Amino acid sequence: MTKKIYPRTGDRQTVYLNAVVNDPQIEIGDYTIYNDFISDPLLFEKNNVLYHYPVHREKLVIGKFCSIACGAKFLFNCANHTLKSLSSYTFPLFYEEWGLDKANVTAAWDNKGDIVIGNDVWIGYEAVIMAGVHIGDGAIIGARAVVTKDVPPYTIVGGTPAKEIRKRFDADVIARLLVLQWWDWPVNQIRECLPHIFQGNISELLSLSKKFR
Repeated sequence: MTKKIYPRTGDRQTVYLNAVVNDPQIEIGDYTIYNDFISDPLLFEKNNVLYHYPVHREKLVIGKFCSIACGAKFLFNCANHTLKSLSSYTFPLFYEEWGLDKANVTAAWDNKGDIVIGNDVWIGYEAVIMAGVHIGDGAIIGARAVVTKDVPPYTIVGGTPAKEIRKRFDADVIARLLVLQWWDWPVNQIRECLPHIFQGNISELLSLSKKFR
C-alpha cells in the first residue's frame, strides 16, 4: 500500500487516494491519484463520495493506477429514492414522524449495489458515477459525463447519460492488455517496461512480460 500522500514535491492538489481514505467501505488500489484545484483533496471522502451511508454497507472499489480529476463524484444508493412506491418521498426515512418500523428504513431507496472501478481508469473533470456502476480496466470517462450503466474495458464514454464514443484500441490489443494486467506487476518490472507502455508497443510489452515469469 502506498504510504506517502503527495506524489509530487510541492504539489498539494494531487494525492494518492489510499493514503487519505479511512472509510473501511472504500477500497483504493496503489498509485491511484485524485487531483483537486478547488477544494482540499484530503477531503475526498466528504466532498466526492456522496450519499454513502452505513445503513446500506455498499462499497466503493477503485483499482490501481487510476486518475480521478477534480470534482468527480460517486453517488451511492441513498441518492436513489425508490421507484417501487407510488410516491418518491422517503417516508421510511422519517419513521418517527409517520409511525413506521425503524427496521424498514432502507425501503426508502432502491439499492443498486457497489460502485466498482477497474485499474488504469481515467475519470474526467466533474464526472458523476452512479450507484451500482462497474467500470472496466483502462476505460476513460469524459468530463461531466453521468455514468448510469456499466462501461466495458478500454472504452471511452461521455455525455449525459454517458454513451460509448469509441474503443481505445482494437479488440486484439484490448484482449492482450486484459491478459497482461501490467498494473499487478512488481514496481521494478513496471518501471522497466514504461518505455513500451508510453509508446503503445504491445508486442515488446508481451515479450518483456515473459522475461519476468
